[in-house]
Amino acid sequence: MSGQAGVVDDFDLVVFGATGDLARRKLLPALYHRDEAGQAPPGARILGVSRRALGADAFREEARAAVAEEAKDAATLARFLARLDYLALDAGSDSGWPDLAAWLAQRPEAVRVFYLATAPELFGPICRRLAAAGLAEGSARVVVEKPIGKSLASAQAVNAAVGACFREERVYRIDHYLGKETVQNLMALRFGNALFEPLWRSGAIDHVQITVAETLGVEGRAGYYDTAGALRDMVQNHMLQLLCLVAMEPPASLSANAVRDEKLKVLNALIPIGGANAAEHTVRGQYRAGAAAGGPVPGYLEELGNDASRTETFVALKAEIANWRWAGVPFYLRTGKRLATRVSEIVVEFRPIPFSVFQEDAGLVEPNRLVIRLQPDEGVKLWLMIKDPGHGGMHLRHVPLDMSFARAFGVRNPDAYERLLIDVIAGNQTLFMRGDEVEAAWRWIDPILAAWAASPERPKPYTSGTWGPSAAIALIERDCRSWYEAPE
Repeated sequence: MSGQAGVVDDFDLVVFGATGDLARRKLLPALYHRDEAGQAPPGARILGVSRRALGADAFREEARAAVAEEAKDAATLARFLARLDYLALDAGSDSGWPDLAAWLAQRPEAVRVFYLATAPELFGPICRRLAAAGLAEGSARVVVEKPIGKSLASAQAVNAAVGACFREERVYRIDHYLGKETVQNLMALRFGNALFEPLWRSGAIDHVQITVAETLGVEGRAGYYDTAGALRDMVQNHMLQLLCLVAMEPPASLSANAVRDEKLKVLNALIPIGGANAAEHTVRGQYRAGAAAGGPVPGYLEELGNDASRTETFVALKAEIANWRWAGVPFYLRTGKRLATRVSEIVVEFRPIPFSVFQEDAGLVEPNRLVIRLQPDEGVKLWLMIKDPGHGGMHLRHVPLDMSFARAFGVRNPDAYERLLIDVIAGNQTLFMRGDEVEAAWRWIDPILAAWAASPERPKPYTSGTWGPSAAIALIERDCRSWYEAPE
């Protein structure tokens, strides 16, 4: 049964790391909303698992606090909390697994999902212990969060460890960006409208920009972040997945493997960036003290307490795809922390008209631009040139056809995790990464990391609350283009 319509099949969901940050901020609220929407069968159960010595009632109280802002109806909240149970289990130990097996044995017919909201180094050990306990058989599915490794070699090791216990069709590598309504609407725009697909190629498109900007710093994640950096944390997964959806060929169908086959072709067609061209095609930055959210904020090195760190908190790069559709069309990607505005968007800029008949306003005729915004306010804008009403003569203005999803449909958009969790239960892998996709992305990223490691240059500093280092502006302006910034 589809995860998008009606009640899904009966399920038991086991969340490892159930008392952690991800479960509290994302998973429990997402599960509550799906229950509220009537997408959970009456018998569905959720088992929280972590090392903490916590009883079921105490876990339910923590869950109540996690969904307090979301819960609008007392009866729905009571029904949701009644689904919850808890098991104290150390994922790195051999004890406790018979208790988990006994809990699941109560309903052998239910779809069985294991969500690993844990540190990546526990993915393999948890899967091995699940398999040893006989819990990885039949319809059992496992969900793993990013990061899938820190390099190609480590990603291959993670894939091998998980794959030794669960078949590929039972492995769900989650990237919450792919669950966003606007990302899926990108496919609807491309493949559901005769207007766009004939123009979706180098003959009509000048370039593409993908921006994922955050105003927050590393906050309490400094320890993790310093081992990752923006390239591993954002580009290798989220941003390359967005690039794939923009650039892929039309799939034969929307089946999981048909879509993922086309994304893999894009990753394999990316022109390599490494020692010879990394300085020309990439920029890395690191935020310094400045102002954000109306007040002063410290720099990354101050938050980390390590003046020697060369970890990048900002990346801009120019990617190119060597195929017939996209030859000569640059894809500019930028992402960073402590930037001027929180925004995630894809900008497809079309080529200028070849000749302007509007002689008075010839210099004001701007190219058409399709802006697909993922957050904070999901929607689509198509920028067009029209006559400025009320003026004598033919004077032009650049204005958007604007569709905000919230205004257009008047309904609450499900959070990405809500949609993806239901897709796991429904057995729909379309919005999840396949193992070879993950490895192909790392195969492109690794040479960039190696080039940076070999360079004596430190990340370029930028003031918190700005759009990153000036070198990022130079990266795109060398090509006589500019970063798109939405008008206020």
